[in-house]
Amino acid sequence: MRKKIVIVGGGYVGFEVAQGLDAHADVTLIEQREAFVQPPAAIRALVDQTLLNDIILPYDKLLSQGKVVRARVASIQPESVTLADGTIVAADYIIVATGSSYAAPFKPAGETVESFIRASNETSKMLAAAKSVVIVGAGAVGTELAGEIATAQPDKHITLIATDDGLFPSYGTKMGASLIAKLKAKGVNVVLGQRVENLQQSDTPYSGSVTLTDGTHIDGDLIFPVIGSRARTELLTDLPGVEPGTQGRVKTDDWMRPSAYANLFVAGDIADVGDAMTIVATSRQNPWLIKTLKNLLAGKSIETLKPYTPWKKAPILVPLGPKQGNSWIFMVLGNFITSAVKGKKIFIPKYKKAFGYSDG
Repeated sequence: MRKKIVIVGGGYVGFEVAQGLDAHADVTLIEQREAFVQPPAAIRALVDQTLLNDIILPYDKLLSQGKVVRARVASIQPESVTLADGTIVAADYIIVATGSSYAAPFKPAGETVESFIRASNETSKMLAAAKSVVIVGAGAVGTELAGEIATAQPDKHITLIATDDGLFPSYGTKMGASLIAKLKAKGVNVVLGQRVENLQQSDTPYSGSVTLTDGTHIDGDLIFPVIGSRARTELLTDLPGVEPGTQGRVKTDDWMRPSAYANLFVAGDIADVGDAMTIVATSRQNPWLIKTLKNLLAGKSIETLKPYTPWKKAPILVPLGPKQGNSWIFMVLGNFITSAVKGKKIFIPKYKKAFGYSDG
């Protein structure tokens, strides 16, 4: 009899690991939402609403042998998960990849496609009407957002606020300085080394003003709070042996197991394994998970398998619209590579293909 694998969460970890194990086990992917939404492309969708049809991908065609169950998991046991309606789903192995929440409209806040489309449409309309835009937070999302708006709607007065004294300081000064120069050439006012003292909302855009640490006041017809992800670890916190890690994540052993349950694995934004909370992290974690589970299914002991090792320095791609941007892939790269790899199409064809949809 084939072993049963239950995967909780259908995001970047869940869908890819489910596909990778589909032919090797009885896979059940449990996801609350009715469709996968590609967050990086949701940034560009604010200035090009025609993209929404391409970045919302139903799970219908994802698996050829396993199944996708639209439901909320209420609890986890050693050899099963219990759904909100009381249904018990048996499992030999459980992978929890519940991801993180983020400010609207970059990730869906609700469970329906309609709620995400509505949030994106409303924000897009507010953006079109705004003359001044303030972006609080200069990580990948905030920086890309500034670049997308400046490229598509150059008449806006855009301010990007960073708490650090440069952009992406962990990648050295060259990459950040180049991004700042390109943003300024597009007319973006980049404010460095300042925090916002009076952020009114952290989950949705709003109109008002912000006050910086130095007392400066900046008005914005539209203020985007873009201050980072919040790990969704609610299912794990009460399990035996689970310890909180950094950024609200959970600690794991060398094989990405967070608890006393030897058959329970975590990955993605909730796993405090040394990777940042980025999609790039899953590009390293997913292959390891798939390979490890295949070996376990073949009867090998986990102690004989190679532990997970995080990125020493993960690649990052930061487009500023379709044609410009900077990346770090073992060195700083500029417009051409950034556009070719990510900026031009924002990975839309890749994920449409993964979900069984053509790019036509």
